[in-house]
Amino acid sequence: GVGVDDRAARVAADLYEHTIAVITDAEAVGRYQALPEDDIFDMEYWPLEQAKLGRRAAPALGGRVVLITGAASGIGRACARRFAEAGAALFLVDRDGERLAAVADGLRAAYAVVDVGDRAAVEGAVDACVRRYGGLDGLVANAGFAPQAPIADCPHELLEESLQVNLLGQQWLAAAATAVMRAQGRGGFLLFNASKAAFNPGRDFGPYAIAKAGVIALMKQYALEYGGDGIRSNAINADRIRTGLFPKEVVAARAQARGLDPDDYFRTNLLQREVTADDVALAFLYLALAPSTTAAVLTVDGGNIAASPR
Repeated sequence: GVGVDDRAARVAADLYEHTIAVITDAEAVGRYQALPEDDIFDMEYWPLEQAKLGRRAAPALGGRVVLITGAASGIGRACARRFAEAGAALFLVDRDGERLAAVADGLRAAYAVVDVGDRAAVEGAVDACVRRYGGLDGLVANAGFAPQAPIADCPHELLEESLQVNLLGQQWLAAAATAVMRAQGRGGFLLFNASKAAFNPGRDFGPYAIAKAGVIALMKQYALEYGGDGIRSNAINADRIRTGLFPKEVVAARAQARGLDPDDYFRTNLLQREVTADDVALAFLYLALAPSTTAAVLTVDGGNIAASPR
């Protein structure tokens, strides 16, 4: 079926299948005869019917399919809610199956339990999304983790894991999504969660910052090579968001090192206000809807000059 969202498409498909059954049954006992076109026109353009249709504003992302990773909590969950409100058909990905199922069920979204550090699983998720909805129009590559270690003493395995999840996982997602978008021939968008660490790394966060700096280069490369296909590629540079990425003990230690309590730590920006996961989700939604923006980094940090890309 065809509709502005997944539910509408399913309703349309159900009506179409019912119509086929009626025609088939009619032919079995006699001959099916459709209403005259003039009568059909009168029904479709009956003033009351038109009034009902006219009251519905088209959703900004109606008819668009968006895959979001890290969707079980934090920024990913906030993105799922905002993109659902905008009318997108969602395919949600996370490795936390229980929490992911709760988010997906609440939004009537499809989902897959996937570790983005597993290439086969990532490519399988994109394929499952296409089989579920018939295509893919947008990617929000948000999943990641923030390992810590002094860079000279960083265990090779930890650095390798960070690169696998925080950089290569984004590449595998973007490559699979781009292949689908190019085959569809109607463009699309790739959105990456780059983090402030890409521009202003913190002490002992080298394994994380190195991978995130690579994400910025990755984003620009996709913008450069696939802009001609109508595929936009952008990134978000967020800072100090209260999510599971940074455990409470890490926040407490960083706040103490600055002589702050944890709540004040989240307000040490130019606006002196805490930036929320929903603030970041709104920025992702803006980039999804910005038709003339690509190869850009949008900062959502309340104001942090040291982390400014320019």
